[in-house]
This record gives sequence, C-alpha cells and structure tokens, in this order.
Amino acid sequence: METGQPKNVNEHTKDEPQQVGKPTGSSSAPRTSEKKEENPGNQNKLPTSNLAVVKIQAWWRGALVRRTLLHATLGALVIQRWWKQILMKLQEKRRRAALETFTREEWAAVRLQSWVRMWRIRLRYCRLLHAVRIIQAFWRCHSCASRGFIKGHYRVTASQLYLEIEILLASGPCIVTECIPLPIKQ
Repeated sequence: METGQPKNVNEHTKDEPQQVGKPTGSSSAPRTSEKKEENPGNQNKLPTSNLAVVKIQAWWRGALVRRTLLHATLGALVIQRWWKQILMKLQEKRRRAALETFTREEWAAVRLQSWVRMWRIRLRYCRLLHAVRIIQAFWRCHSCASRGFIKGHYRVTASQLYLEIEILLASGPCIVTECIPLPIKQ
C-alpha cells in the first residue's frame, strides 16, 4: 500500500479541510443537531463551481470529438485523393494505348494505300516504257537512206509521258506527238 494514502475512504488528509454538514463517522444516521436546509426545487441544481466544471468537460469532449472527426476526415480525403490519382493514371494509360492503337492502324492503312498506288503507277509506267522501246526498236531498224529516217525522243515527267516521233520520208516529214497522262494521287 502506498504511503500517505488514507486507509479509509471517509478519512481526510491533513491538508484537506473537513466539510461541515456531512457526517465524518461511519454511522449512516444523520445527527439531530444538524439542520436540513433542503428545498425540493434546489435538488437538481448544481453549485456554480460544479456547473462550470460540467461546462468545461462538455467543451473538452466536444473538442475531442471534433478533433477525432477532423483526423478521420483528413484521412478519408488523403485516401480519396490517392485513389483519384490512381484512377487518373489508369485512364491516361488507357487513353494513350487507344490513341497509339488508332495511330498504328491509320498509319498502316495509309502506307498500304500508298504502296498500292505506287505499284499501279509503276506498272502503267513500265507498260508505256516497254511500248516506247518496241516502237523505237522497230523504227530504228527501218532507217535507210533511200526511204528516209526516223528520229524521236520521249520525256517522262511526274504526271505525263511526252512522246515525239519525227519521220522523214521522200514525200515529206511526218511528226507524231503524243502526251499520255500518268495516273497520280490527287
């Protein structure tokens, strides 16, 4: 047992004054010499010092509750902000993946279309070039001094094939000029 503590709950220490009006003994019966000054209306009223204590305790409990609610609210806000950031990052990843997929598909379609156009233009160019060579070879073989001679040239630009053939015979010159358009992308 600690020293300096009263052994009995009803015992008073030396520093505390004994309250007047309350029995100090162990007997529970009130003394006849004491006057009872109890009013029925004053039983529920607390003394002013106790009323101030109750108000301070109520204020403190309210402050603790507000502080607890504030901490809980701040914790919830931190979690919500973190979750929104995670959702925004996931949404940005999905958006970027969709954009990259779309770009890749569009680029593949454009390249395929350009290859088909290039192949068709090249095929037509090769056919025209082959025809020009056949004509040139045929007429070069027929160049003789008695009948006349043939000279010609061709020029290929980005959009057209210019073909010019000049045939000089004894009867007179004959010039054939042909301009063949090449199909190109508009």
